[in-house]
Amino acid sequence: MARPTTPTTPTTTVSSHWSRWRAPALFLLPVLALAAVIALFVATGGAGLNVVPVAPTESVQFGQTTLRPGVVELHLQNTSPQEITIAQVNINDAIWPYSLSPDRTIPRLGSATITLDYPWVTGEAYELSIFTSNGIALHTAIPVASTTSTASAGTLWSFTVIGIYVGIIPILLGMCWLPALRRLGRRAMVFLLAATVGLLIYLGIDATSEALETAADLGGAFQGTGLVAIGIVGTALLLTVISRRQASIRRGLAGADGEVERRMRIAMMIALGIGLHNLGEGLAIGAAYSVGAATLGTFLVVGFILQNITEGLGIVAPIVKDRPSLKSLALLGMLGGAPAIVGAWTGGLLSSPPLAVLLLAIGAGAVFQVAYEIARQLLWTETVRQKMSLTVFAGVLLGMLLLYGTGLVIK
Repeated sequence: MARPTTPTTPTTTVSSHWSRWRAPALFLLPVLALAAVIALFVATGGAGLNVVPVAPTESVQFGQTTLRPGVVELHLQNTSPQEITIAQVNINDAIWPYSLSPDRTIPRLGSATITLDYPWVTGEAYELSIFTSNGIALHTAIPVASTTSTASAGTLWSFTVIGIYVGIIPILLGMCWLPALRRLGRRAMVFLLAATVGLLIYLGIDATSEALETAADLGGAFQGTGLVAIGIVGTALLLTVISRRQASIRRGLAGADGEVERRMRIAMMIALGIGLHNLGEGLAIGAAYSVGAATLGTFLVVGFILQNITEGLGIVAPIVKDRPSLKSLALLGMLGGAPAIVGAWTGGLLSSPPLAVLLLAIGAGAVFQVAYEIARQLLWTETVRQKMSLTVFAGVLLGMLLLYGTGLVIK
């Protein structure tokens, strides 16, 4: 006999709908209340206080300055709290006619291009001042005038060659020490791994410093310090997630094969971290060449070549006991060095200070996370802590001093 069904009443239907929308409504109510509070604050003129600034706050973020024969182009973005209107442009304290696209009035976070027909001279320095309709001066400079590189097959190839010189070649040469490293004993290997950690810590601190320095030049709207924090923390957490997932996948491996896989994974992580850092090095070199500072660019190339050979040594340190194939070693070298090519392309052909800050922060976060992984898995073992703590200290210090010494050459 069929069981009689309970009829659905309107009250039951209403109760079911309310249960479904209850959680979203509870989240939305505080938001609506907050909007009402803000509206009340604005409607009452800031609770009776004069919240309108006495002088307007106006700022811009200067992007790439493009130089062509007889032409100067300034690319800028309005980072002010309100729209701004461009009224006048000076070059070396001389008022100069200009055209502006798309409009003289630039909305907040809007972009514009100022074009000047100006007979600039190669190798000269120029100071440019832009005056808004409120009489506020915004300054930028051309340290060394030269024709701006454009995206062409020849330019891309030139920056590719620079990236190969800076990233791939020195790292591969540093990895060539692998046969000699196999003759080292246990204590020497711990010392070498500790030196790798010191090297990575120094790279991370250096990249963080460069990111913060670049972030200081960003407009307030971009919140440069926050961008650095997002890049460092986000990259470190992402690499940690990737590392943990790889470890769980390989957890079924046992014995020597499992140890070999673990050491190769660490080497891959080191190569990835160094590669992301070399992306920032490529940015610096490409930017130096893009503004015509060829001497500076050449100096940076030579300095980074000296520094990166030690990075190749750090990549192979975890796999000294193993017999990796040439294909695996080539992959490690490309992972650590090839990003310098992408960095040179980006720095030489594009000009985006927020992107530069983010890339530098990503490199810093990567090397910090990799340094932590090496220390956690290979150096913070019970045996090393009890018997070789002084060796670890000396290795970390030497790794940092090596990069400090090469930094004296570069900077």
